[in-house]
Amino acid sequence: MKYFSMYSLLFLILLIDFSTALYFHIAEGERKCFIEEIPDDTTVLVNYKVELFDPRSGGFMKSAPGIGMHVEVRDPNDRVVLSRVYSSEGMISFTSTTPGEHVICMYSNSSSWFSGSQIRVHLDIQVGEHAVDYANVAQKDKLSELQLRIRQLLDQVHQITKEQSYQRHREERFRQTSESTNQRVLWWSLLQTGVLLGIGYWQMRHLKSFFEAKKLV
Repeated sequence: MKYFSMYSLLFLILLIDFSTALYFHIAEGERKCFIEEIPDDTTVLVNYKVELFDPRSGGFMKSAPGIGMHVEVRDPNDRVVLSRVYSSEGMISFTSTTPGEHVICMYSNSSSWFSGSQIRVHLDIQVGEHAVDYANVAQKDKLSELQLRIRQLLDQVHQITKEQSYQRHREERFRQTSESTNQRVLWWSLLQTGVLLGIGYWQMRHLKSFFEAKKLV
């Protein structure tokens, strides 16, 4: 049973994917942002490629020199982690220091070349061990195929540990928010009850004064 659990864990590790590949179209002056939930101390690798729309062929072609993308990354505390202009094709890398939602925004570094057309941006976001070039690691550290595979599994286990720590952090934050909300609801209910009792008391005094003035009591 112990061996089965261990093999099951390794199988789940191999199934987990921490990468996102997509493409999107962007127009003049448009800004595209993506949100990635990233644990702390995690490397993020962003590969991108910009293609310019060709009205003659009706498709997208490789962009001309001078066309680039401004990339800005903000952490959960809205602090700027990265902000600079890159070329039309390249790789961006940063390491998170705070767990939570990181916002990755991209927009054109210039609008003079658009002329009403669009560009297509291919984006591949890799998080954790997926951001590591293991071929380069194997060559640099002279690792055998088995040693490299063990290294990959250890990195995956480490990444899962950080993901679990981040999930606990989210649960704790959600619990604190729930408790704060419940406390506010309780105080609001007590305030409403006090206001209703005060209004009732004032109405009773007012009616009593009215009846005494009319000599009905």
